[in-house]
Formats: sequence, structure tokens, C-alpha cells
Amino acid sequence: MDFSEQVPPSDSSPKPHLQSIHSNGTSHDPHQIRHDSPVSPSIINNSQIFDEEEEQDQKSKTSKGYMFLLAINYVCLFVGSVSSSLLLKFYFIHKGSSRWVSTWVQCAGFPLLVLPIYLPYYLFKNTDRPPFAGFTSKTLLLSTLIGFMLGINNLLISWGNSYLPVSTSSLLLSSQLVFNLILSVLIVKQKITFQNLNCVILLTLSSVLLAFGSRHDRPNGLTRSKYFIGFFCTIGAGLLFALYLPVMEKIYKKVYCFAMVMEMQLVMEIAATALATIGMGFDGGFSEMKRESLEVFDKGSTVYWVTVLSNVATWQLCFMGTAGLVFLTSSLTGGICMTALLAMNVIGGVLVYGDPFGGVKAVSTVLCVWGFCSYVYGMYVNMKEDREKEGEKKKENDNRGMEMVYV
Repeated sequence: MDFSEQVPPSDSSPKPHLQSIHSNGTSHDPHQIRHDSPVSPSIINNSQIFDEEEEQDQKSKTSKGYMFLLAINYVCLFVGSVSSSLLLKFYFIHKGSSRWVSTWVQCAGFPLLVLPIYLPYYLFKNTDRPPFAGFTSKTLLLSTLIGFMLGINNLLISWGNSYLPVSTSSLLLSSQLVFNLILSVLIVKQKITFQNLNCVILLTLSSVLLAFGSRHDRPNGLTRSKYFIGFFCTIGAGLLFALYLPVMEKIYKKVYCFAMVMEMQLVMEIAATALATIGMGFDGGFSEMKRESLEVFDKGSTVYWVTVLSNVATWQLCFMGTAGLVFLTSSLTGGICMTALLAMNVIGGVLVYGDPFGGVKAVSTVLCVWGFCSYVYGMYVNMKEDREKEGEKKKENDNRGMEMVYV
């Protein structure tokens, strides 16, 4: 693009405007592109360029809001993962028995996603992108199909949690990391480094140790066959989730803002809820839910509904945090963070429900924390190097743009 078409030859041009022109002839300030800069009408009328430039900043590690958004999503994942696991176990301990109900609560909190989708645009006025702008029919179809996959995953988790101690089921889910790494390499070309390979090996070893040492870790009255059903259902849920993460990372590569991530998550949760609702309808789940609250649940109807509704909210926080982490980092990082939180679920199961915590679980927890810490350190070093490189590149581009403008 010729600079003579954009920079007036007059000496009265304000310097701040000159300094905002990059070497590619476009304005650094998106608002100047839309209002102030003498650029061609084709650029002014193309609002998609403005939106994508604004949205890309949310994934940039050098942006001011990146770490804040990352921290918010990790807090959601932490609170949601630990709370939902303990609440679901509380439901089964106090004679709740419907696996369809426990499946339904994992996705029925989708109305909560309306808040991060609509509030930034209509209330806070901190974005120019309307909700669901650029949300194509292809995106809708992909989100729906993945939502059905999540619904099946939720059912497997419910079966696993209904038969296994919360500490055992939580640590078994760490087996998904090996498959997550393999599928990430195949689907999104994830690079294998010492940090992520070391973390995957340590976390997988912790789950293998648990599998060999959990023969006597069965609740009273649980048969051997039901125990192994729960065991393999939990493993299956981990494998299915290992596929979900890299698939979502590949889709998110074409997504430029966190709002669209939440919009896709909303569609996924609606699809998963529809699947669970159909299952409950055919299996008499709704009538069973009413009967459980009045006759079966030994803590009373009020506690029953508080438990169910709380589980709805905490599961939604968990999935929302997972989606955000995959969007901001990678599928492998999201899987590793979830696996690291399993150690907290183990401690919560021991403290709240008195689950056995012998030497094998202690070693498994140590390996889990060790692997996660090594990965976080490697991620910190890589992020620091990336920021330095991006800062140097930006400074070089700014200097080059200044030289071309004043020439």
C-alpha cells in the first residue's frame, strides 16, 4: 500500500497520528481505522478486520488482559472440579441413585453461560462484537456434535462416580493424559518437549499405581463386577475427554474471542442436556427425581434440591474453565491442569468422606503434584521467552514503521 495515499503531505499532520502508522500502512489504533485515518473505504467498511484484530489480542500472551482471563478460567476450573466431584459423591452417598440425574446436572447449567455472552456487550459496553456475530451454520453443527459427545462422557463419569470412591475415580481420570498427548500430536501437531512428556509420564504412573493398589478400596456392599464397571467407565470417560480437548483446540484456532468460545460452549451444553433429558424421559428419570427428593434421599427434600442445583452450577464452572484454558493455551495444558486438580479431589474425598488414603494414594498424589509443577515451570519459562521475542519484534516493527513514515 502506498503511504502517500494515507499520510497527508502537509507538515501540519499531528505527530501522534504519524506514529500510529505501521510499516504495512495500517493504523495501530483500531478506532482510528474506523473514524480518523484517511484509509480507503474498503477497509473502513470491513468491520470484520477490526473485530478480528480486537479479538486476536485476547489470545496474545503480551496483552494486558491475557493473564487476568487465564486466572479467571483457572479459578472456575478449580472451584468447579473440586466442588462438583464432592457434590456428586454426596448425592450418591445419601441414597441418590439415578445416573441420568447425575448426568443431567453436568450440563443443565447452560443458562449461566448467557452472562459472559451478553453482559459484556449490552451492560458493560466493553466490546463492539454483538453476541453470536460470525457464528456460522458449520460452527453450530460442530458444536452440536461435540455436545452429544460430551453428553456420553457425562454419563460415563456418572457411572464411574456411582461405584468408585471419589479419590479413586478422580485419579483414574488422569489416564487420559497419555491419549491426550498422542491425539494432540496427531490432531493439532502438539510439540513433544521434556516438560510435557515428563508430566504425562509422572501423572500416568500415578494412575497406574492407584489401579494396582485399589483392590481393597471398595465401598461396603459393592460387588466386584460393579466395581470394575465403575473402573472401566471412568477410564472410558477419560479417553473420550482426551479426544474432546484437541478437537476443541483445532476448532478454537479459528476463533478470535473468548465470547465466541462461550457461545460454542452454550450450544454444546444444550446438546448434551437434550441427550440427558431424552434419556431421563425414556428411563423415567424425572419421576425418579421427584421420588428421590421426597422419599429416598436421607437428608430431606430441601437438601436434595440444593445439592442438585449446586451441582448444576459447579459443573458449568468446570466446563467453562476447561474451554477457556484450551482457548488461551492448548488442549494439553487444559488436560494437565484438570489432572493436577485431581490431587485436590483426592484430598477432598479423604477429608470430607473419609476415603482411605494409604501409601499408594500418597505416592500417587506426590507424583501428580510433581508432574504438574514441572510442567508449570516449563510453561512459565516458555511464556517468558515468547513475551521477550514478541516485545523485541514489536519494537523492531515500530522502529521500522517510524523510519518509513518520516522518510
